[in-house]
Parts: sequence; structure tokens; C-alpha cells
Amino acid sequence: MVLLICVPEPVLAASCLAPSRPFLPNDSQAARHYADIIRGDFEDYIQDIQSYFRCLDSERARAFEEAREVSEDYGRFLQLVRD
Repeated sequence: MVLLICVPEPVLAASCLAPSRPFLPNDSQAARHYADIIRGDFEDYIQDIQSYFRCLDSERARAFEEAREVSEDYGRFLQLVRD
């Protein structure tokens, strides 16, 4: 197993921040009173979680590509030390 000590590119996963779960009051009167705000919070959450999933998908693709490149680099390294 090879550990990377220095990461040349910024780690994108750190920018994939999961949105906070919206608050849902237990009190039906409070829910009705703040319905517009709560509805907006849920709609914002749904948009934000979709963006979060896209970010994770992008990071996963980036990480797989990086792993492929590192594997190739390791193969070249092994060839160099065998020669």
C-alpha cells in the first residue's frame, strides 16, 4: 500500500459539504405558522443535497483517475529500479 504524503492538487472532497438537515417542529401549530419558511428550507435542502451528490460523483471520478495515474507511475518506478 502506498501512502501519499504530499497532495499536489487540492483535495476536492473537502469542498463537498453535506447540507444541514432542515428543522421540522413537532408542534403542528408552529409548523403551520412557519410553513413558508419550513417549505423553503426543505426545498433548499433538496437542491443542496443534489449539488452535494454531484460534487461527490465528481470527486469519485477524479480520485479514480488519480489512482490510475499513480498506478502507472508506480509501474514506471518499478521498471526504473529493476534496470
